[in-house]
Amino acid sequence: MDIHQIMKKLPHRYPILLVDRVLDIELHKSIRAIKNITFNEPIFTGHFPRRPVFPGVLILEALAQTSALLSFTSMGEQLTDDMVVYFAGIDGARFKRPVEPGDQLILESTVDRVRAGIYKYSARATVDGMLAAEAELMCTMRRVG
Repeated sequence: MDIHQIMKKLPHRYPILLVDRVLDIELHKSIRAIKNITFNEPIFTGHFPRRPVFPGVLILEALAQTSALLSFTSMGEQLTDDMVVYFAGIDGARFKRPVEPGDQLILESTVDRVRAGIYKYSARATVDGMLAAEAELMCTMRRVG
């Protein structure tokens, strides 16, 4: 899935769209995607000027967007103006290494369960095969309007 297909599935846009490409997807089960970290990211002007580090909360957001792509694609949903994906919870978030400009995050998410419209995922982000972050994420999709 390239960036054009991703933008049809997610409501996010620059600078908060944090998934560049989907490498593979197994519907209703798992997904692997990429987020390229470049020095041009607006966050690096302040985080941190002398030693740029990609914020952990944005890694979690990238994992949540990857998870949402899995769910939207599995359900066959197309993005509409009245559809929003919300975080319902984050458990066990751990950050294992800094992520810096030039790194490529591999974002992996697996569906643990779906109950009452709430999706629970096990998600992890790696750089060069080393764990950068992991968490259990819970998200829900709602129509608003």
